[in-house]
Amino acid sequence: MKKNKYLLYLLLCGVMIYIAMPRLNLTLGGSDALFAGSWLFLALLVFAGNLAAFLYTPKKKLPTGRNRLDSKPKRKSRVYTG
Repeated sequence: MKKNKYLLYLLLCGVMIYIAMPRLNLTLGGSDALFAGSWLFLALLVFAGNLAAFLYTPKKKLPTGRNRLDSKPKRKSRVYTG
């Protein structure tokens, strides 16, 4: 379920970058270029973070009934010291 969420975020971030790239002008200079560069840097950080989360999400371990049924119930023991 989490992988689907990260994939959706990756696609949305990719669409945002695709739409914004023609409108961002890095060659103008001044505050416009600073804004465009910082926006692009942050968008790429978001993309990289979601890609890492998508690739390295640990898989769920399914509980097996065999281990629970085969093992004996544990006994509680009290240890008194002193």
